[in-house]
Amino acid sequence: MKKSLTILFITLVFLFIFSCSTLNIGHKGPVKLVILHTNDHHGHPLKFDNYPMSKVGGLPARATLVNQVRVENENVLVLDAGDINTGESESTFFNAEPDILGYNYIGYDAVTLGNHEFDNPLSVLKKQMQDAKFPFLSANIKYKDGNYVGKPYIIKEFKGLKVAILGLTTTETKTIGNPQIVGDLIIENEIEVAKKFVPELKKKADIVIVLGHLGMYENYGSLILAKEVPGIDLIIDGHSHTFIKEPVVVNGVPIVQAYQWGLYVGKAELTIEKKKITSFNWRPIPINLQEKKADGKMGFIENEIKEDTKLLDMLTPYKDKVEQVLAEEIGEATDTFPNAETRKAETAIGDLVADAMLDFVKPLGVSFAINNGGGIRADLPKGKITKKTIYTILPFSNTLVVLTMKGSDLLELFNYIATIPQGKGAFPQVSDGVSFTINYEKGICENILVQGKPIDPNATYKIATNSYMATGGDGYIVFKKAVATYDTSMMQRDIMIEYIKKVKTVTPIIKNRITIIGTKTAMFFKNLFGLAA
Repeated sequence: MKKSLTILFITLVFLFIFSCSTLNIGHKGPVKLVILHTNDHHGHPLKFDNYPMSKVGGLPARATLVNQVRVENENVLVLDAGDINTGESESTFFNAEPDILGYNYIGYDAVTLGNHEFDNPLSVLKKQMQDAKFPFLSANIKYKDGNYVGKPYIIKEFKGLKVAILGLTTTETKTIGNPQIVGDLIIENEIEVAKKFVPELKKKADIVIVLGHLGMYENYGSLILAKEVPGIDLIIDGHSHTFIKEPVVVNGVPIVQAYQWGLYVGKAELTIEKKKITSFNWRPIPINLQEKKADGKMGFIENEIKEDTKLLDMLTPYKDKVEQVLAEEIGEATDTFPNAETRKAETAIGDLVADAMLDFVKPLGVSFAINNGGGIRADLPKGKITKKTIYTILPFSNTLVVLTMKGSDLLELFNYIATIPQGKGAFPQVSDGVSFTINYEKGICENILVQGKPIDPNATYKIATNSYMATGGDGYIVFKKAVATYDTSMMQRDIMIEYIKKVKTVTPIIKNRITIIGTKTAMFFKNLFGLAA
């Protein structure tokens, strides 16, 4: 009997020790965790040219980097802070199918819902979520029936460590998302939602990470989240396309972001002991970015990252299909039209886009055209222009709309323009037929001339814009006051293609339609390369 009890006791002890090991119970020592993260991928599945660099980024090179880090480290998290959608034509044509495929291959652990996940009908997002082998996160976006669009959070378990990852999406999505889509959603304040979830997650996990598509802004976003919500250990951010060289620490909370388009992958190395981060190191890793060397030639900033050939073979057919459809040459650019400043000031690419819009509807008596700077997504390179170039510059499926407006409402439009900070996607680009001064020092627009004359509040005017703005997108609510609306049903990018076919050659000249006095920026950081946010 005693022998049997002894054997039973030894067996129970063994099972207890085994279960503790398996369940990580009683693990006392420090645990190292490596987090790789991206944000604002924006439909860049394959390497691309980013003036003056060539063949940068791309998921195949990113996959190589991630695999290498996984070989070298036991505990690795791979996260993305949102905006997978809307970018290069090989992505946009297929509703980000190649991007989801690439993220699956890389083995992302989670992706936060960004505002651009709502560019397309919700049926497209649902299909993406079905195809994804990773969860989409957002604790503050629900359907009107109260169900979450994605998951509010996940908890990842490692040996001796539980990590809670809370997804948050900027409430700006109400304003900058497609009104016809986000109007069917409940978008709650991210700060209030975080205050609810973080204390709960602190009880369930060793550390709490916010994977937020929030943005680094002075008055809202991740910086305010860190100030107002205690208990967060790390914020991995997106939305503002901010480039930083080192973490920003607010209220003891490190905040990191990896710029845009997969040009960088952020790498964080953490040591966690007794539910505390005892060491934290972070840096942005360039994905085959280049700089001018002493000999005047372009060379890699760091070592070249070879592409994962298996993933490259999986993704290349998407580009080949698009190339066949969009390879047609339609004109020529005498020099590059940079897009870097289009959210901050008048640019040649902004003038060109708006002039193409006006040209199409001018016979209807339209006075001028206006487009949001954030709707223009790429440079127009020097040389032959193909249809694909235009699809990359204008990836959104917007039609051209003519609005008939009272002069008094048109004045309200310019009052709104004066409130738009430089760096925001709402910043306007306009066509021939209008000129004005944005006086940020006074907070007004001055010297407004439409067809060479001041606006008559009692007259009516016809202006052209894209369908996104016409329904109030980017805060242009005044457009909903239009006394008449005519949707041409013509895609904006197709209109631009026809315009370039007609003029044949384009030259980057800024037409001095917008004068700016002073500055007004909501960006907390300026891009160190001087590129657009």
